[in-house]
Amino acid sequence: MEITKETLIGEMLQSDMGIAYVLMQCGMHCVGCPSSIGESLEEACAVHGLDADAVLEAIHEYQANVQ
Repeated sequence: MEITKETLIGEMLQSDMGIAYVLMQCGMHCVGCPSSIGESLEEACAVHGLDADAVLEAIHEYQANVQ
């Protein structure tokens, strides 16, 4: 799955639950929260004061290492 800043958190987690660990490592600790499932990566990062580009890079690095 190609993940962008517009990808919903729920879609990412359905694709690969390992992404939850990456998100938590980046500071997004409410990955299982029902409202986060419907948020895009960019929206969720904004709520948590995180740099969406840095989080996206961490996700892409994770994906490159598991494939």
